[in-house]
Amino acid sequence: MSQYFQRVPGSDRLPASLRGGVVAIGNFDGVHRGHQAVLGRALEEARQRGVPALVLTFDPHPRAVFRPDVPLFQLTPAPMKARLLAELGFAAVVEQPFNREFASLDADRFVTDILDADLGISHAVTGFDFHFGKNRQGGPAFLMEAGERHGFGVTLVDPYRDEGAEIVSSSRIRGLLCEGEVAEAAGLLGYRYTVEAEVTRGKQLGRTLGFPTANMALPDSCGLKHGIYAVRFRRQDGMLHDGVASFGRRPTVDDNGAPLLETFLFDFSGDLYGQSCRVSLFGYLRGEVKFDGLDALVAQMQRDEQEARALLAGVRPLSPLDGALAF
Repeated sequence: MSQYFQRVPGSDRLPASLRGGVVAIGNFDGVHRGHQAVLGRALEEARQRGVPALVLTFDPHPRAVFRPDVPLFQLTPAPMKARLLAELGFAAVVEQPFNREFASLDADRFVTDILDADLGISHAVTGFDFHFGKNRQGGPAFLMEAGERHGFGVTLVDPYRDEGAEIVSSSRIRGLLCEGEVAEAAGLLGYRYTVEAEVTRGKQLGRTLGFPTANMALPDSCGLKHGIYAVRFRRQDGMLHDGVASFGRRPTVDDNGAPLLETFLFDFSGDLYGQSCRVSLFGYLRGEVKFDGLDALVAQMQRDEQEARALLAGVRPLSPLDGALAF
């Protein structure tokens, strides 16, 4: 992430040097190709005007506030989202705290207090169906009329569709990941789906089997399909390693354990405990299987390694975002 990029914890904390910018507004969970169409328009508008390009997003995701009983499979938690936005070229992301009080703000006050008074925006860029304010009372027409009153422009971006003319959406990508379709999800994201977490100490059974793993606990709400994946692992120091990862409950040795991401790094030996590392998923190899003993498990792990090495050989970045995350 660029040292000049700023994560701003609320609109009222925006530095004066970033006021007057072009602001892309939305949740942008996943920063997928549809989002990138909106974000790209904001970057271009900012370049033409010679002002900073910013993103206004909301944390936590509004659905987590309105439906706390339904876990949300978040594609890009705030740190990962910020990393992607920085790579795209934004100067800052304003992570507006979202709670019941903020949700009760009516549409006019959202424009007056947040967009005008706090951010002093010169132009807003949003998706065609962006709604805001209490009970979603503010829509595209309201925003454009409010822009005329407050002196800022508004650009609405049409939905982005893939080659099959289907709209690219976060929910569609979540559905693919829940089915293990990581290659198809990558096509919609524009980069390989990537998770980031601290490496923790496990039971070290893999070490005794000849397959030492870096263990990472993902959020309970992660809906990624359990199974075995070909992955690329980025250490905290930036070094990359191909590998094979298991995500799930380890049915052969610990069927009742919490889901865990365990990555065997090819051609690596060392201590990664306590490091914040990233794992990018390139392909789904197989589902979880309960083997009749450790010998059968080891034999299958050897086959998984060979398949992962073959899949990862010669892969190329899908986009600059993919290059920054997994290459």
